[in-house]
Amino acid sequence: MRILIVDDEVKIREVVMEYAKANGYECDQANNGKSAIEMVKNNNYDCIVMDIMMPELDGFSACKNIKAIKNIPIIMLSARQEEEDKLFSFDLGVDDYVTKPFSPKELMARIKVVCERNAVHANEKLIFEGLVIDVDGRSVSADGEKIMLTPKELDLLIYMVRNKNIALGRDKLLSAVWETDYYEDDRTIDTHIKMLRKDLGKYADHIVTVRGMGYKFEV
Repeated sequence: MRILIVDDEVKIREVVMEYAKANGYECDQANNGKSAIEMVKNNNYDCIVMDIMMPELDGFSACKNIKAIKNIPIIMLSARQEEEDKLFSFDLGVDDYVTKPFSPKELMARIKVVCERNAVHANEKLIFEGLVIDVDGRSVSADGEKIMLTPKELDLLIYMVRNKNIALGRDKLLSAVWETDYYEDDRTIDTHIKMLRKDLGKYADHIVTVRGMGYKFEV
């Protein structure tokens, strides 16, 4: 397993690398988002640990660019503890968010979980009639035509299709897809469902509203 550590603080990189190597990971490092993107283009990583506030290119922008290139799990490691930063990170498709100061042992545990979760679904494709969801490739097509979804729309669709015919409450969807307890506004689910239905075209009818509860992908 190979990870990329992206932080402009040398000490942070050294600490994470020391613990990562002790846990059997190969490590590379970058001191800004721009360098991280170039390294992703030329190497394969199982996980990226990335700071937000960095010179040349911040972690948010780097994450957005990296997710467009490859489906690599990203853990944000930041001193910024504002709720808005955490929510924005998850909307970008970040897999976890750890605030500084942090426990290196806990970070290693989180890296392990993220890597294992990604490996379980490697090369997975979910197919329903003409709707094809390439989980590893992070793409969706309907009757051969590619559909452009936001990262969270795609995560929401994947989760619902994996749990087809099961009524899923809004709180369950928030917990499973956003993986955070910080956002408790049900409207975010309703908004993403509305956008997802619009993008799915003729397959939108399979996303059924369960009155008083939430939604389900009905087959």
